[in-house]
Amino acid sequence: MKETYAAVLRKIEEADSIVIGASNGLAISGGYNIFAENAAFIENFGDFCEKYGIRSILQGAFYSFPSQEEKWAFFSRMYMYFLENEEVSPAMKNLYELVKDKNYFVITSNTDAHFELAGFSKERLFEFEGNCRKLQCSNSCHDDIYSGDHVLREMAQKQQNGKVPSDLIPQCPKCGGPMQMHVEVDRNFLRDPSWQASYDAYQNFIKTAHGKKLVLLELGVGFRNQLIKAPFMNITNNEENATYITLNKGEIYIPQEIASRSIGIDGDISAVLAQLVQLK
Repeated sequence: MKETYAAVLRKIEEADSIVIGASNGLAISGGYNIFAENAAFIENFGDFCEKYGIRSILQGAFYSFPSQEEKWAFFSRMYMYFLENEEVSPAMKNLYELVKDKNYFVITSNTDAHFELAGFSKERLFEFEGNCRKLQCSNSCHDDIYSGDHVLREMAQKQQNGKVPSDLIPQCPKCGGPMQMHVEVDRNFLRDPSWQASYDAYQNFIKTAHGKKLVLLELGVGFRNQLIKAPFMNITNNEENATYITLNKGEIYIPQEIASRSIGIDGDISAVLAQLVQLK
């Protein structure tokens, strides 16, 4: 295994460009599991489980709550679960330490806002399913995205009996309609100008890396997340100087076509990143 770690570190150090693709497996390795009915979920959302039968954060995010007061009780609590102390996991800290001096770009389906907290530049970050710190108009009457930190924290702190005070519920400043968290839970999700700019920056990064030593570092991306996995594999297949590195626990898949230019490590991502930083 030491030889594999050394090979990964060598590829990262030699790379002209690094594209990081991250999904839920990375968050899970840091202790944030949106799929699980675990102790952390019961501690933070146990009343929602008891009242509505919600058994995971993901299920709650897609749940049709009977009122805005109850909906925002859940989403503001979710915000606090991710960001209460504005701390990031050792996995995120080690990932940043590994690439901070490199020419990197991050594409992620995670909405917990932890990449910026860890130090990653927002200009080098494409959160294609949104960010739990942001709000948008539910009616999509315009495409501005708003900071939600203040109101989300206040709703979380002042909610009682699974409801937030009605006067705290955010309303669209233009149409007066309901707001929602800017995460992709329905068809109302806005691909606003900042979303489009991040997408364009990602595409431009890939184009600029053409022909150079490129590492595609995939972290915790399950096979079903083809929005990250498929492009990474295609780029590796088409770029002769590209290396595909995938870290995941219990699920490593490398097609034969790119096997000679790929490295897979099956294990706890947090532990693997810690080992890589230690070797560095």
